[in-house]
Amino acid sequence: MLEALFKLKAHNTCVKTEVLAGFTTFLTMAYIVFVNPNMLAAAGMDQGAVFVATCLAAAIGCLIMGLWANYPIALAPGMGLNAFFTFTVVNQLHYPWEVALGAVFISGICFFLLSAFRIREWIINSIPMALRVGIGAGIGLFLGFIALKNAGLVVDNPATFVTLGNIASFPVAMAALGFFLIIALSYRQVTGSVMVSILAVTIISLLAGQTEYQGIVSMPPSLTPTLMQLNIADALEVGMISIIFAFIFVDLFDTSGTLIAVAQKGKMLDKQGRLPRLGKALMADSSASMAGAMLGTSTTTSYIESASGIEAGGRTGLTAVVVAGLFLLCLFFSPLVGTVPAYATAPALFYVAVLMTGGLTHINWDDITDAAPVVIAAVTMPLTFSISNGIALGFISYTIIKLLSGKTSQLNPALLILSVLFLVKLSLFN
Repeated sequence: MLEALFKLKAHNTCVKTEVLAGFTTFLTMAYIVFVNPNMLAAAGMDQGAVFVATCLAAAIGCLIMGLWANYPIALAPGMGLNAFFTFTVVNQLHYPWEVALGAVFISGICFFLLSAFRIREWIINSIPMALRVGIGAGIGLFLGFIALKNAGLVVDNPATFVTLGNIASFPVAMAALGFFLIIALSYRQVTGSVMVSILAVTIISLLAGQTEYQGIVSMPPSLTPTLMQLNIADALEVGMISIIFAFIFVDLFDTSGTLIAVAQKGKMLDKQGRLPRLGKALMADSSASMAGAMLGTSTTTSYIESASGIEAGGRTGLTAVVVAGLFLLCLFFSPLVGTVPAYATAPALFYVAVLMTGGLTHINWDDITDAAPVVIAAVTMPLTFSISNGIALGFISYTIIKLLSGKTSQLNPALLILSVLFLVKLSLFN
């Protein structure tokens, strides 16, 4: 049955290798079951229900990717998108989390249609590489700022807006220890370095009496507080258009980039450098986002950590199916989520921030007309506490700078239209 489903021999692999690859991928991305509930709880959502939704959305996404697209790529609620959901859409713009879930669902439908009708290539080709890299780096800086805030290393100040927190405090010390541990273990190529760090800091906190032990194993919490609570009608108002676009835009480039990077590592690209069944993979991603919104979590997306499973030999969808099974098993470890303090998950956010800002090395810094919009997009995301603002300002500045510099050949109709729409939105509907 497994041979018929996944064509193991054709991919030069076996069940044992695929199972090992699934375990490897899961260990590198399992931190999301701790980080996502903490993140969305800050939006007023029930932490236990979000934990269940996170596990179920990840399992559904992995199953669709594995059984339909037959790729060893795992999915889960995405980092950056969950921060945008909580800190921008809910906490800053004051939309109820139910409306934010509605926006996630609509963006999933749009993403699905873009993939089904093959419009995605036109969109991807219309956006300059510099802007794509700048937006990715901006999301990284946004996550880094949130991580420092959650750790207590950055605190508010009426005179300077932000300032350095008490570095001698226990939370700051533990967050720093957790981050250094992640970096050291990652450098030594230890599988599951982020999970090891989170558990190590949590254990130290328990021994120091700084966090309360709530158990390890139990029946899953109720999903009722978030199940089918999305508000689609209110998510269709004019003010939500740019938010929905931000969800679509970030997910589209995040997923496409992840799929290509992982496929290159696993030598899955064809002779033309294209990924077979790309449409199925993208539609699996968008389907998981819609399912996640109905369950009660932010956008579900493909994880770059899938590369670790591919390095372990994973070549088919059986790897993703194994990951799905492990996420379902996680449902019975919900007490751990309540035990893990916020400063234990902050290092994971900062680690992802480091990885995401690494893309800045691909910018042509000698061309100031490329460099300036990149910096504008990257810097304004954390400083305005909004991914959508950073995207909008990046598009607007890129278009205006290229026009004034006489580099009109680097512009296209899609870029011009989006820039005008963003300018109108920021001017009239911000």
